Amino acid sequence: MRTACSLGSLLSIDEVLKCSEIISRTKIDTLWIPETWGMENFSMLSAISNKTITQKIGSSIINIYSRSPSVIAMGAATVDSLSNGRLVIGLGTSSLPIVETFHGYKFEKPLQRMKEYVEIIRLVLSGKQVKYTGEIFDLKNFTLLIKPKRESIPIYLAAVNKKMVELAWEIGDGVIFYLRPISEMKETITKMQSRKKIDVTCQLITCVSEDSEVAIERAKKTIAFYVSVGKVYREFLTKTGFASETSNIFEEFKKTGFKINHKLVTDSMLQSLAISGTSEECKKQVNRFADTGITQPIFQFNPVGNVLESFKLFKKTFLDE
Repeated sequence: MRTACSLGSLLSIDEVLKCSEIISRTKIDTLWIPETWGMENFSMLSAISNKTITQKIGSSIINIYSRSPSVIAMGAATVDSLSNGRLVIGLGTSSLPIVETFHGYKFEKPLQRMKEYVEIIRLVLSGKQVKYTGEIFDLKNFTLLIKPKRESIPIYLAAVNKKMVELAWEIGDGVIFYLRPISEMKETITKMQSRKKIDVTCQLITCVSEDSEVAIERAKKTIAFYVSVGKVYREFLTKTGFASETSNIFEEFKKTGFKINHKLVTDSMLQSLAISGTSEECKKQVNRFADTGITQPIFQFNPVGNVLESFKLFKKTFLDE
């Protein structure tokens, strides 16, 4: 099974670059770089392309409201050339609060928008003149000025709810899952892969420390953060077996913020959504997720203490053969 890792938004630019250099000496398949409201994704992907040699580099994820599809295609063509054909495009809709509050756009028609984005990006990267009329976009006579390294770059769709999952299998080269309970994920992957085989990735919250309790607390804080601020994850987890936990975590968040609401993440919730503990404990937990049908687990680095020292233990646990 191919493995990958994600260097999260908690890291500084310098830390991402240093960790990327360490990753370049491993045999992992893909290095995924997130974009939230910190580091700009294409800039970081260009920078880490100089720090890595064989690893594919992925955007996890670029949201489809912050840039036009043509600009995403331009950025992808540029990074793919700089990396000698190693880019994987990860696209997502983000969420209403981020799109409307941070970017100032209306969060409208996410499924149709995603469909048109993928179609337009592929047309632009083909090098042909783009004449496109959709429900949202109407493009005339756009031709990419540079010759792409590849005329086809893999596109993965981040998906949570059923309709986006189905769209990922319909038009994507791969899917990116996150915060998906093990039992539900196995059922969904089995069902969807029977229709059509695509690359199935899942970004897994991971935290490893020589002190198991420290690692567990750190992982619980990450879960509590996404439940508290991510309505889409909160609603999905409510429907997939963790209604009581998500309600308790969110209600405590409204009262006291992030001070203690991570303590309401139960052990069963933790075990279904994350990998945490000592190095040996984490290695044993990986099989739980491998058995779901994931073709590429993405180990999300959540540092404890000194970032580079923490990353060395993370690498030893998840990235070394």
